[in-house]
Amino acid sequence: MGGDLMIYGSYGYTGALIAREAVRRGMRPVLAGRNAEKLAAQADDFGLDYRVFSLDSPQEVAEALADCGVVLHCAGPFVDTAGPMAEACLRAGVHYLDITGEIDVFESLARLDGRAKAAGVMIMPGVGFDVVPTDCLARHLKDRLPGAVRLALAFCSNLRPSHGTALTILRHFHKGAVVRRGGKLTPVPGAWKTRTIDFGKGPRKAITITWGDVATAWHSTGIGDIEVYMAAPATLRWMSWATRFLGGLIGAGPVRKMLARSIREGGPTEEERARGYCLIWGEAEDAAGERVEARMRTPDGYTFTVLAGLHIAGKALSGNAPPGFQTPAKAYRADLALEIEGVTRT
Repeated sequence: MGGDLMIYGSYGYTGALIAREAVRRGMRPVLAGRNAEKLAAQADDFGLDYRVFSLDSPQEVAEALADCGVVLHCAGPFVDTAGPMAEACLRAGVHYLDITGEIDVFESLARLDGRAKAAGVMIMPGVGFDVVPTDCLARHLKDRLPGAVRLALAFCSNLRPSHGTALTILRHFHKGAVVRRGGKLTPVPGAWKTRTIDFGKGPRKAITITWGDVATAWHSTGIGDIEVYMAAPATLRWMSWATRFLGGLIGAGPVRKMLARSIREGGPTEEERARGYCLIWGEAEDAAGERVEARMRTPDGYTFTVLAGLHIAGKALSGNAPPGFQTPAKAYRADLALEIEGVTRT
């Protein structure tokens, strides 16, 4: 499978960072999206080709993917856009990558596994901070403790989210959280559990959240009980707990629209990203109570997404793309994250 890399949603916050880094590396991606004006300006800046199309018709999208080998899909919300793009990739014989962290997207794309294998197409959502480092840490723990039956992952970051990420969080915040129990996705109330976790800089309070690894880590490790935590200040812990009683109000259309208007456009500045970092912790336990633990440090989530997304796209373009539904660690094993600049594991 030859062809170029297409970045769909290349003018969004993260898509633009990926496009800029791709050009810096000497790559010549095809830029794509719905907005002709933004695409034309971006393509002119970089001297790249571009294609304007929506995702309304999978067949039309498949035709727009002509001559492409890999699509790096960056246009969310992915719960709305991932399905049409993945369907078009299957029709066109193009590998599909995206930067989602949404559980519903992982689960829906996993159901395309048989068709993807038959088409010789790799479908790998979550090639950014969601979920490459945590997925690789989960696989690392499973490799160290093959009999593990429980997995806990956690992370903390010193960076504010982009506009798109904040809108996605707002869309799901009122619904509580999701964990995996006995291999099944299980809804739980907001701030269902609180743990004190040492990420390497002293203990922090962390709460259970809905995170992509609740879906992907099961595919990567086979572990049936999975929880994901995020370090959270007291105010956020209280707000998450309050969704148990106020979820309906927070999820109401008028309230969500009001909250959405308060979210800043854009995302972290270049200076903020340079100072940013993420700390990740993981623990696996077997039925006898034996435990293994690990930590990881990465660049800020947006920088990591740029580096990991292009790194995996490069593997796929070179032919290293196992067909079917894949997670990062399932396709490329636990040390994939260590191939990304600035990542360390303890």
